[in-house]
Amino acid sequence: MFMAPDPGRLRLRVALRAVLGISLAVASAETAGLSLTASITGGLAALLALFTVTDATVRGQVLTTALLPAAGFPVLALATVLHDVPALRDVVWLVVIFCGVHARRWGPRGHALGIFAFMTFFVTQFLHAVPGQLPELYAAMTLALAATSAVRFGVWCVERRFPPPAAPAPGDGRGLARSTTRQAFQTSAACAFAMAVGQVLSQERWYWAVGTAWWIFVNTTSRGETLVRGFRRLLGTVTGILVGLLVAVPLHGAPAPTAALVALCVFGIFYTAAVSYSWMMLCVTVMAALLYGLLGVLDPALLGLRLAQTGVGALGAALAVAVILPVTTHAVTDRWVGRALHAVRDCTATAARSLAGDPDADPAPHVAELEALLGRVRLSLGPLVHPLNPLRPRKERARRVLALLDDCAREVRGLGEAVRATRDGHGTARTPHPVAAGADPDASHEALLTAACRRVESAVETLVGALPDRPAPAHACASHPGRHPGVEQALAHLHGLERALADLAPPLRGSTLVRTLV
Repeated sequence: MFMAPDPGRLRLRVALRAVLGISLAVASAETAGLSLTASITGGLAALLALFTVTDATVRGQVLTTALLPAAGFPVLALATVLHDVPALRDVVWLVVIFCGVHARRWGPRGHALGIFAFMTFFVTQFLHAVPGQLPELYAAMTLALAATSAVRFGVWCVERRFPPPAAPAPGDGRGLARSTTRQAFQTSAACAFAMAVGQVLSQERWYWAVGTAWWIFVNTTSRGETLVRGFRRLLGTVTGILVGLLVAVPLHGAPAPTAALVALCVFGIFYTAAVSYSWMMLCVTVMAALLYGLLGVLDPALLGLRLAQTGVGALGAALAVAVILPVTTHAVTDRWVGRALHAVRDCTATAARSLAGDPDADPAPHVAELEALLGRVRLSLGPLVHPLNPLRPRKERARRVLALLDDCAREVRGLGEAVRATRDGHGTARTPHPVAAGADPDASHEALLTAACRRVESAVETLVGALPDRPAPAHACASHPGRHPGVEQALAHLHGLERALADLAPPLRGSTLVRTLV
């Protein structure tokens, strides 16, 4: 967590903004004279608004934030009205769960609205809210969304300087082949199991098991990813309970130190979310313990019950992905690796056209796409490189694939920088790669670039099969007839890319890269 890169200190900025926005939301509720229950509801609504809204543009984030009440307010009313009708309440929540997961097919906006609807139902169980509290709960959530919007889009709009990377679409088929539809059934089944067993353990805190099952399915696709996420959630909960016993229980709900520690937990949730799910869950568990301390119901037995309910939710998720429409790690990884290699080829072809003088050819978007796709590859390969994976040969192959794909990404980034340097008319000469040095010294840059691009394309085709036609890099370097340093750099990066792709062939060949983990 502490050594992970943070370009532009983006995670730090986002975490500090979250503390500011949520503190302002809670302060607004307190200033308005709302109850402690309403203030906690407002704080959780603010956390969700800042955590789940991830549209690629600021305008999209504003619209999604504005739509959150449309998803949350009706669910809040249903949850409070059905509080004393357990059977109907459970059925309605399962419907909300199914719809919330299925909404992910509409991208980041559907994802955020689905989570907000689910968590609104969860919060009413957490706080035992009743219909008479609806007006102040609505007021608290409205104040919270207004406060976070003022901070996020006015005082501290980090996204204007650091636009969030576009998340790659799954590229699924239709019906049950679509990942969101399949996962809606899996999550609903897991939550139904968690609901039933959780209520056997506790009629008051059963919703913890449901929350665990739900969140395990967020940002996972394959069976292996889901199991690893469940293990990490359980690990984070165990360590969070130990910290809660040492920190939250002795405080006995004292307001000032509890508020300070909750702010620290909020910072930890946002700062660690991108790099460590276990650390994030530690912060979530400690924050929950502190909030229960404020409500006056915290004791060690309650923390033990939370651990048991977390185990139930994780077990429900494991059973669901093993039985209901399972997807293997092998299938998911193959898909993401293939898309990453297609992005490599697209970047190479676009760079060649740019060096040929095409003013509309810019490899930068393809470089960004490759970075996003590699993030998905790392996630899908997570089960194989996990320290607890006993299959050492497969673990080593997976690590080799990740290392070589990182090499490809480094060469592609260098290629993009070389293209930019050439178009801007500056650049630093780089010693050509040995493969380039062995090329025909009398060949023109046009011929060298064209040949190098064709070899890269051939290497990608060897790995993933035939590719669709792309515009050929004709008249390469027409606008740069001299031996410009940027062209030399481009050639060197193309040959480095060719070598990395050649090295990828052995671990990817056949079907031996990623066997199913379970």
